[in-house]
Amino acid sequence: MWTFLQNPPVNKLDALIALVAVSVVSAIAAYIYLKKKAKDAYVLVGCLDPTTFKDFKLVKRTQINHNSARFRFALPTSTSVLGLHAGQFIRCRGMDREGKEVIRPYTPITLNSDVGYFELVVKMYPLGRMSHHFREMREGEYLAVKGPIDRFKYKPGQARSLGMLAGGTGMTPMFQLIRAILENPKDKTTIHLLYANHTFVDILLKEELDWFASKFPNHFKVCYVLSQILRCGPPEMNKAMAAHLNELGYTKDMQFEF
Repeated sequence: MWTFLQNPPVNKLDALIALVAVSVVSAIAAYIYLKKKAKDAYVLVGCLDPTTFKDFKLVKRTQINHNSARFRFALPTSTSVLGLHAGQFIRCRGMDREGKEVIRPYTPITLNSDVGYFELVVKMYPLGRMSHHFREMREGEYLAVKGPIDRFKYKPGQARSLGMLAGGTGMTPMFQLIRAILENPKDKTTIHLLYANHTFVDILLKEELDWFASKFPNHFKVCYVLSQILRCGPPEMNKAMAAHLNELGYTKDMQFEF
């Protein structure tokens, strides 16, 4: 004798709740996916135009030393990103002291993780044409910028170790890359930086570099080199140090004894 078992009756309310739950989960998943996709696309595009100069407002100027300053420029919205990959730079347009147009390349020290703004560190030379433009810039004024311009696009982990040689404002493209590497927990690249300047006060971004060296001792080491030396101490020490410095190639006019 065969016995047929019938399926238990389905509660319409339970079925409706299950359907609603599935729909909500699907909607949330779709929202997260589309939001991430939109964000990735926006980061890729950014606020720059490689063919046309766009104006960005100077919102903060911080003097670093006698001839260098840090310039912060606002992006269109508080959530905008510049859209510059590590290894790329921008071109800035300004006017020299004779009123003639001048265009120079610069590398921001900020990354796409810095939203709403980007920053430049600029050394203003006495006879520099673009230096004149930055020296005269005041908060509230605008800078014409075009980019990104490819130098090379760094890929995380593409080298086991990097050696960097920088002097003066040549630090800015290095700093951009240092940040990109050290702020990415998946990038295990080690960095050795040799940074040369005339005097101690000429060292740019030293506080930030020292912080990186302290926080990432196994991945980042920096050595500062000065072309002008100040020394102070007892006569025996000064005499001994002078001899050592002379052997290293530091001439008398490059040394000063208090």
